[in-house]
Amino acid sequence: MANAASGMAVHDDCKRRFLELKAKRTHRFIVFKIEEKQKQVIVEKIGDPDQNYGDFAATLPPNECRYAVYDFDFVTAENCQKSRIFFIAWCPDTSRVRSKMIYASSKDRFKRELDGIQVELQATDPTEMDLDVIKSRAS
Repeated sequence: MANAASGMAVHDDCKRRFLELKAKRTHRFIVFKIEEKQKQVIVEKIGDPDQNYGDFAATLPPNECRYAVYDFDFVTAENCQKSRIFFIAWCPDTSRVRSKMIYASSKDRFKRELDGIQVELQATDPTEMDLDVIKSRAS
């Protein structure tokens, strides 16, 4: 089913991989890419459970937009182990205007397909999604 605003469909693999991350915790992160020619969102990269936030941030291209989900583990002030699933819309200022428009118009529908996202983050440069930002938004 394509998005009326942007015409983008969501590949079934996106939902399947997200469920694996959410339910089975078999992935630390997933990076999604819009294939403009095929008019659909696809899985571009998957991070192993033992990878960290630095590994994830390094996978995002500096001049291209992407969607990503990251499973962030942390310990609360009460010493409880918790996890939050972040949805990150990565749209660097240096990316193409057309690309930014397509990602912006497809974001809400794509996010609805991934049931279980707890925190959303919009980032246009790496400082807007560094580990301190993630930690502050997780609690």
